[in-house]
Amino acid sequence: MAAASPPYSSAALSLEQLERRREVKTNILLTVPALTVLIAAASGPLLIMLVFSFLTAGDYGGVKWELSFEAWFQVVFYEDIFDETVSLADAHLSIFWRSFKLSFLTTLVAFVLGFPTAYFIATRPPETRNIWLFLVTIPFWTNLLIRTFAILEIIRNQGVINTALLGLGLIDAPLDMLYTDIAILLGMTYVYIPLMILPIYASLERLDFRLIEAGYDLYASRWRVLRRIVLPLVKPGVIAGSILVFIPSLGAYVTPRVLGGGKNLMLGNLIELQFGQGRNWPLGAALSLTLLVIVMAALIFYVRTAQRGEAK
Repeated sequence: MAAASPPYSSAALSLEQLERRREVKTNILLTVPALTVLIAAASGPLLIMLVFSFLTAGDYGGVKWELSFEAWFQVVFYEDIFDETVSLADAHLSIFWRSFKLSFLTTLVAFVLGFPTAYFIATRPPETRNIWLFLVTIPFWTNLLIRTFAILEIIRNQGVINTALLGLGLIDAPLDMLYTDIAILLGMTYVYIPLMILPIYASLERLDFRLIEAGYDLYASRWRVLRRIVLPLVKPGVIAGSILVFIPSLGAYVTPRVLGGGKNLMLGNLIELQFGQGRNWPLGAALSLTLLVIVMAALIFYVRTAQRGEAK
């Protein structure tokens, strides 16, 4: 017959389970203040925006507490006030397209410039890496508005670039770069490129460079080693950096406002315009929630891509 289990083992197990339950309850109580702040400071404003998006716009701003779906209709469609014909809201759709296009290009340019930078830092001696990282993070110490005005001073008609090109005789007249999509792209790339460099560097720092040496030993070219070894292994860092650049770029306000001159609007500027000069709070709320849906879709794409990468 099998020997009976010691009587004290079940008692010890019960005590262990009780201790775990107490620890879980303690952890829950400790998270209550943080959860309360998150609900009040994050979910509260979002709930207000959701309610406002289904109300009627006030005559001089604000809202009327009358149920209406007009704001959501105006996000995509436009109704003529004279003949009541309905057409696509070309202005809104063009701003949506410009926001997505510039955000995508900003992410792409930040990756093209940020990946070599991160690789350079990761291949430096360990005692000098912190210095290079320090240089990358220095722009974060300066206010975003000041950094944007610095770009403005560089690309304006009498700025650094045009003055240098005129001095060298390469151009006869200043290049018209300011208040264009190119100016916004340059500004957002400068502002957000550290958010691309840091996650890629974190992935490269954990990379076993002996794998790269093995690829060269097997007569692989540099491009093949980069494409078949380095990029697949640092893919989580690339995806994280892309998300960290793409999402803030979608909702950017200061950079398009300063470098776009009020002509090249993006989603953030359109939302501010509805709450300000437009005095259409429900439409501003609906546009804000539309931006939130786009951001959530990007995050879901990132999570699913990361999960597929881990499964492989």
